[in-house]
Amino acid sequence: MANNGGATRGAKAGYHHGDLRNALIAAGVELATDGGPGKVVLREVARRAGVSATAAYRHFGGQGDLLLAVKTRAQRLLADVMERVAATVPGADDPGEAAERRLAAIGRGYIDFALEQPGLFRTAFHHAPSDDDGVEWAGAGPPVEDPQYRSYGLLTRALDDLAATGRMPAPNRPGAEAAAWSVAHGLAMLILDGPMGRLPAADRDAMIERAIDTVVAGLVVPRRGPDGA
Repeated sequence: MANNGGATRGAKAGYHHGDLRNALIAAGVELATDGGPGKVVLREVARRAGVSATAAYRHFGGQGDLLLAVKTRAQRLLADVMERVAATVPGADDPGEAAERRLAAIGRGYIDFALEQPGLFRTAFHHAPSDDDGVEWAGAGPPVEDPQYRSYGLLTRALDDLAATGRMPAPNRPGAEAAAWSVAHGLAMLILDGPMGRLPAADRDAMIERAIDTVVAGLVVPRRGPDGA
């Protein structure tokens, strides 16, 4: 957990430079990494940042506000991993093939983050009281510009790119986020908290690839072989 120690030192340094809010969020990310959203307690965050709880309350109205800030940071970290995995995918001359590979890589990155950072993953999707801002979702998902759901925005753009190339038929585009997101998130949780966590690593990885391939195959136009079949 070398990165966690760095986050603590960064939090205190940030405070001494007058950036207490970010120092507190960094401390909250540490706690979430170790134990999920239930460990993100304002008094402990303040202690780790080296300040009083009273000082912390000047930046957060309460526990819900702090959790929302940590949740948003966790979403950013999740999206960073998704983008990093997508950046490693070999390119393709066919734009449709490239878009298809990117969509699959984004799904792998999502699940990779969940398995490598379960505490942050749970925090990224924790429902905090302050999330209820009265804004209704349009369609099957949250607003793509909402920083609480940056990973969802990446998925939406990847699906838009796939549709723009013609690889995804237009009738398949509406609601595609819900299908892809549900499979990736559900599979991640079945591995983290369910019976699929008992699988040997090789079998688990093969199952992840199969699930992603199945989702992508259900969205795209079937590719024909050299004989047209």
